[in-house]
Amino acid sequence: MVLDVSSPVELTVSEIEKAKTRLQGYASLTPLLNFPVLDERVNGRVFIKAENLQRTGSFKFRGAFNRLSLIPEDKRPAGVVACSSGNHAQGVAAAAKILGFPATIVMPRDAPELKIQRTKALGAEVVLYDRETEDREAIAKGICKERGATFIHPYNDSGVIVGQGTTGLEIAEQCEVLGVTPDLVISCTGGGGLTSGIALALEEKLPEAQIYTAEPDGFDDYARSLEAGERVSNPALGGSVCDAVLTETPGDKGFSVLSRRHAKGLSVSDEEALNAVAFAYFELKLVVEPGAAVALASVLSKKIDLTGKTAVITISGGNVDPAVFATALKQYSAETVPA
Repeated sequence: MVLDVSSPVELTVSEIEKAKTRLQGYASLTPLLNFPVLDERVNGRVFIKAENLQRTGSFKFRGAFNRLSLIPEDKRPAGVVACSSGNHAQGVAAAAKILGFPATIVMPRDAPELKIQRTKALGAEVVLYDRETEDREAIAKGICKERGATFIHPYNDSGVIVGQGTTGLEIAEQCEVLGVTPDLVISCTGGGGLTSGIALALEEKLPEAQIYTAEPDGFDDYARSLEAGERVSNPALGGSVCDAVLTETPGDKGFSVLSRRHAKGLSVSDEEALNAVAFAYFELKLVVEPGAAVALASVLSKKIDLTGKTAVITISGGNVDPAVFATALKQYSAETVPA
């Protein structure tokens, strides 16, 4: 069952600019970071857009706050409903708290406990479901029908996408200040809200930059869809440590943008993602969750040759489960930290 998603705005750069204005004073202007140790590792230049330092610990706050801001005053008392494994959940919960209306989040039972706890701490009601046997959108649809609430899709909503696109505007502005013209942009990708938002924002400002999606192996629906020229699905719904970017199929709105931009896809193993988590901690002093490290993992594992090139990559979140984080650090420190 698929919920209808209203489109309160068009997917245009001008709408991203409006979203940027709405977010001023609420979202953080995250840094674009460069590290010699990473440049040396890939024989190129890599700039990291550190959305792990964003409010609620991920880029999701941008899209959530922008979309909730578009809800008419008379509909706000009925609240909002969202489906999420954690980052969209926290973004929606935080935005709803700021704007003053209730939020209900449908979350998988196997979501990291830290994300569930933080979503509740932000004032949202959490409804748990089994991702293998239950349809989260059917649950959400029932709640929306019962309460008259507005459904906030995590990625297939134009209001969310243009909010995420403010990340791309910042990348373009920061590159201009630094005097940098990236050859490519690699973005962590689940349903495609962030990546398509960035691609849309850069369509006019950095049109020559090649856009890449980065996904976990076995959940590379975007890579396969872009190659096939049509949206395809993943056979599995769960089973990767990269919980933040596990989606069944690309959203049609984001896919239309990324197809137009002739985006290409990369994928990494769970082990490579965990190595990237540890590399970020030991070498870059950044805390990153596995799903948010897939773009970094793609360059560290040489899934793309950056020799002599300049790349911008996203680190999309830092809400890592403590046990997963410990596993990543132990594995990396035992095998790969330079003496």
